[in-house]
Amino acid sequence: MDDWQQRIDAVWNDASGTMVGDEVIARIDEIAAERGDDDARAVFERAGARDSAGRPDEAVPLYERALALGLDDEHRPQAVIQMASSIRNLGDDARALDLLEAELRDHADAPYRDEVAAFLALALVSSDDARRAASVALLALAPHLRRYTRSVSNYARALLD
Repeated sequence: MDDWQQRIDAVWNDASGTMVGDEVIARIDEIAAERGDDDARAVFERAGARDSAGRPDEAVPLYERALALGLDDEHRPQAVIQMASSIRNLGDDARALDLLEAELRDHADAPYRDEVAAFLALALVSSDDARRAASVALLALAPHLRRYTRSVSNYARALLD
């Protein structure tokens, strides 16, 4: 892990368990500035700081920029999840659903698949589709069960019939 990432991680570790505010945003922005405005990871970190501070309206354009600049397979799904959650919090359930469904469809075996499913289930509940939300959540959970994986998967699919 490089020094830049260690310093980013240190800011997040210091902020763990507390409400993120202007100080954390300023610290992240200072470190991110070292890489410039055209570095996807730096922009992603700036977005996350604003998101964590409860400023989704400021975070969403930064997430969009980070994704457009190109994030790796570790950070792209995190950006999609975080951006979709912010968009849902801003009241645009349809757009949040589109982002999360595309992530699951286009990156079926990518890291954070279960996390994407969890946030998709939340967005589905927000859009009054609780049956589909339960199906998505159960299908994500089923492979982790010690027993009854097939039964739970079948019941989850049946919820959509």
